[in-house]
Amino acid sequence: MLPGKSTDCGVTAKDNRLFVEAVLWVARTGSPWRDLPESFGPWNSVYKRFARWSDRGVWHRVFTELAKDADFEEVFLDSTIVRAHQHAAGAQKKRGRKRSGARAVA
Repeated sequence: MLPGKSTDCGVTAKDNRLFVEAVLWVARTGSPWRDLPESFGPWNSVYKRFARWSDRGVWHRVFTELAKDADFEEVFLDSTIVRAHQHAAGAQKKRGRKRSGARAVA
């Protein structure tokens, strides 16, 4: 599914796994590309490769293939994980003041 096989033209990618790990690190941490640790390589090279894959639809193909085998057997949700928004705590609604009839006539 990934570009860079020996049958592809151009330079073959030997580090697809490292590259995907770098992209996942950026997605997981929410950090800008410039903060990518040096162990993943130059951040600009990683970003350019990410942009090329995005333009060519590689990410879409990968996620479509992975979604075919989605396994939700190990998903556990309970009240310790799922929390309601603070405004959903059940407080009474504030009601507006009613104007007196005397003011309405004037």
